[in-house]
Amino acid sequence: MSDSLMGTSLPGGTHTEIDHREYRPYISALTHAVRFIDARAYELKSPPRSHFARNLMTEQTALPEPAIAPAERSRLRWALVLISLAQLMVVLDSTIANIALPYIGTDLDINQANLSWIVTGYALTFGGFLLLGGRLADLYGRRRVFMIGVIVFAFASLIGGFAQSEFMLLGARGLQGLGAALASPAALALITTTFPAGPQRNRAFAVYAAMAGVGAAVGLLLGGWLTGLDPILGLEGWRYTFLIVVPIGIIAAALAPRFFAESERHAGMLDIPGAITGTGALLAIVLGLSRAANEQHGWGDPMTVASLVGGLALLGLFLLIESRVEHPLMPFGIFANRARATAFAVMMVTPAAMFAMFFFLSLLIQQVVGYSPLHTGVAFLPFSIAMVISATTASKLISRVDPRFLSGTGTLLAATALFGFSRITVPEDPASILAAAQGTPLGDGVNYWTQILPFIILMAFGMGLNFVPLTLVALHRLKVEESGIGSGVLNTMQQVGGALGLATLSTVALHFTQARSEELAPGIAEAAQGSGMDAGTIARLADLGAFTEGATMAFLVGSLMMLFASSLVWILLNVKHQELATEGPAPEGVHLG
Repeated sequence: MSDSLMGTSLPGGTHTEIDHREYRPYISALTHAVRFIDARAYELKSPPRSHFARNLMTEQTALPEPAIAPAERSRLRWALVLISLAQLMVVLDSTIANIALPYIGTDLDINQANLSWIVTGYALTFGGFLLLGGRLADLYGRRRVFMIGVIVFAFASLIGGFAQSEFMLLGARGLQGLGAALASPAALALITTTFPAGPQRNRAFAVYAAMAGVGAAVGLLLGGWLTGLDPILGLEGWRYTFLIVVPIGIIAAALAPRFFAESERHAGMLDIPGAITGTGALLAIVLGLSRAANEQHGWGDPMTVASLVGGLALLGLFLLIESRVEHPLMPFGIFANRARATAFAVMMVTPAAMFAMFFFLSLLIQQVVGYSPLHTGVAFLPFSIAMVISATTASKLISRVDPRFLSGTGTLLAATALFGFSRITVPEDPASILAAAQGTPLGDGVNYWTQILPFIILMAFGMGLNFVPLTLVALHRLKVEESGIGSGVLNTMQQVGGALGLATLSTVALHFTQARSEELAPGIAEAAQGSGMDAGTIARLADLGAFTEGATMAFLVGSLMMLFASSLVWILLNVKHQELATEGPAPEGVHLG
């Protein structure tokens, strides 16, 4: 993406005063809504009693929840709270710093090209070490690895909050990614070992899945709010985007021994060669694609080519090692089940669409529509609420509806939402673009209520209906000693798929933005004659005028990607909802390790 468009400052680069009182009603309403939805998510409900529900449910599909002692029920709820906190912490940190990037760059003197590493550095280490994190959880205990992960994450966040240089901040972001890679697969595996199969586990997976959308949207809101704060105790507002997660990590680590039983440690050697080659391959490929999406480097850059070729070579070596070692880091048998393999494949595509929505839409409504950082965060709040409702609904339906129908419907809704975003248009005439330089937003005519909000809600419902059933399918009937690596593979698919997809869509957006910018620049230069406007300013205005076309083309390609994922679901996802309600062992003949 053009450097002039990577930041999130307001038109003119000014840092405006934000009246926080204006948003208190929104925040209060959100708080009450989430409390209500959360309470509904934990209710122990009897099967529906309506005439339609009685006809729909048979003796085979009606799954009454087993009686649980109050003390055990309380323990399970607190366990889910801790897992949700960890997931919220991990996902929130993927987006919370986005809005603060221009202010971080100013305070730490980080140039525009390196600012993107604040985001990609975290994603690289997170995605690169997930398989290793899952295997460590299987071998050495999931509670132990979970606690180590959240402590590392909290410590890295503390370093980031007090960073005094570019090197210190980027190092902290990489360490955060490592902590997340340890905590995330362990947390997901703890769900499968803590909650019994059936409604309770479905509900736990629903809350876990909802945190993905809630964390991303809340990250944008908190990032905008904290960035707009005046210095507190001598610390700039952006620093609190890192410091705010420190107490979350400390609380999760301190309470874990109370609510989680330690899993059994399993025999097996840690596959060090596989860990090195697999992690190196993921890091190199994602690095190469990230550089390819940056117009300063592109696909022809020697470092880009070297990263991609080296990554593919390491990937080939990783596959060779995994086929020969006795205890592989990623057992190929995990893909033997068709439904599980389909779930993994779809989970590589769908996060890319959600990442693209947050990335491109947050830039679009700030740079083009003219929203402030906090206003941008508030604009995404309905996504959080709709995601919670959707995930909760999916957890209730999964005992009566096959995953194919839930996930298939969800992917179609998400594809429709991305297509809706692709229809956003703004004026491109020189007069309107020059007016944007004077403070009149180029997208002033874009209506949030009709052109943005409906598709944000549609995307949230689509993601909730998709993530819950696919997570259940991906981890269903894995042996207990393999649930950690299964969780690691699932998280790796999500993170690496999201990073690869976003890099691809960024390349698409860059191509169309540059092409359109070259068409607009001569007209802007002619209209600006006599104004004293230099060539650099004209180029930035041309990029601004062209950005909407690049973003909408990325949305369109993202919509096609979601349709492809939907076709995989409808054709290949053959598991029945009755199967997800049973704990049974892995199918005979399928051995993962």
